[in-house]
Amino acid sequence: MSFRSKFSTLLFVCFTFVVNASNNPFPSINIKSLDGKAVNTDTYTKNGKITVVSFWATWCTPCKRELDVINEVYADWVEKYDLQLLAITIDDVRGITKVPAMVQSKGWEFTVLADTKQELQQALNFQTIPQTFLLNDKGEIVYSHNGYNPGDEIELEKKIAALLEKK
Repeated sequence: MSFRSKFSTLLFVCFTFVVNASNNPFPSINIKSLDGKAVNTDTYTKNGKITVVSFWATWCTPCKRELDVINEVYADWVEKYDLQLLAITIDDVRGITKVPAMVQSKGWEFTVLADTKQELQQALNFQTIPQTFLLNDKGEIVYSHNGYNPGDEIELEKKIAALLEKK
């Protein structure tokens, strides 16, 4: 196989992966609200809004930093982009007891849900948190990243703005 043929095959595979990754629907799975009620992810992801989904845990310092920074701009994002943010904790049954007090003390204004059995995490097939997904208004994953570095929220906002430009 020639270099050109190998390169063409590689480009095709990469392009196919990018196209498929950008149109994956967010899984429809039952998780819990902080008051323990079952809620299906479709309730939030199929409502016609751009959605940011951030997976976190009480023991994850970078997760809390990211959510704190996003909380500072969240009201502006809601006004500017009419979006919603779901902060989904993967804390287990013991850890979940700390979540409501933490959310209240931090003053997080977005929706906080719990994936205590990590079913949604498994369906999305990721290991590292924070893990952030951006969904378009159809509930399709159009961008994701893991970890947190200061400034990641700026890149995320660029991706959100680009979604509105496509409309």
